[in-house]
Amino acid sequence: MSEIRFDNKVAIVTGAGAGLGKSYALEFGRRGAKVVVNDLGAAVDGSGSSHNAADLVVDEIKKAGGQAVSNYDSVSTAEGGEKIVNTALDAFGSADILVNNAGIVRDHSFLKLTEDEWDLVISVHLKGAYNVTKPALASMREKNYGRVVFTSSGVGLYGNFGQANYAAAKMGLIGLMNTLVIESIKHNIKLNAIAPNAASRMTEKVLPPPLFEKLKPEHIAPMVMWLASEQNQDTGMIFNCMGGWYSRTAIMCASGIIIGDGSSTVTAEDIQKNWGVIKSLEGARPLTSIGESFGYVAPLLSKQ
Repeated sequence: MSEIRFDNKVAIVTGAGAGLGKSYALEFGRRGAKVVVNDLGAAVDGSGSSHNAADLVVDEIKKAGGQAVSNYDSVSTAEGGEKIVNTALDAFGSADILVNNAGIVRDHSFLKLTEDEWDLVISVHLKGAYNVTKPALASMREKNYGRVVFTSSGVGLYGNFGQANYAAAKMGLIGLMNTLVIESIKHNIKLNAIAPNAASRMTEKVLPPPLFEKLKPEHIAPMVMWLASEQNQDTGMIFNCMGGWYSRTAIMCASGIIIGDGSSTVTAEDIQKNWGVIKSLEGARPLTSIGESFGYVAPLLSKQ
């Protein structure tokens, strides 16, 4: 197998001043990429700002012989997203890879969650990905090449107590990715998502200390490197990553059952009668678009 390298590629990593983002930025630098290290330098709840976090990572990349520049803009505004991508274009002339990693947490059980806490988390995770991905994709289309990695979460995919805002944002990223996959299929742009679980500022108060010590951010970086590589030709997939465990997860659709002929009345009692078949996931598979789901009702057309 050929070594995965990023020579002559420009990688943007948001939230790269610490934790997962830092591990990605350093690894991109080691593998030859020119790296834009974006970090607002905020606390884990999104408050405050500092240039130190990004600058220290840039210095580390440079000391190891790599190329990197800092960016301190917030992903939460369209202007910030444009500036992040323009930093890559101005410094290195390209934007080939984007890792949407920036994030904050404002955890409370749903009934205690304030509107501001909801909006802040959505603005960084979901809107933030929109703000940076849009100008990045525009640049990638011009070159007919690009790789985008979204950072979803098992919290969004499977749920977790006290994180309704975070879960909604992280699952929203999957919907965004799925649509952009369809819109980018002709432009050699591959978009995938990871659902990582690793030691970070976000998880240090949640994970038990023995587990926290083993879930190193460096275990997530190999998956990001692969998904961001030219060798990777898969798109629209979601991968769990944790402590050296890697697996694909997917939104699945089962064949279910057709009740009636599309014209006849269907009652709640009909649903009750067929509930076992309707809720079964036997034979379920991932779909590539909503249009593919219409194939399940094709038998209705033959009855016309």
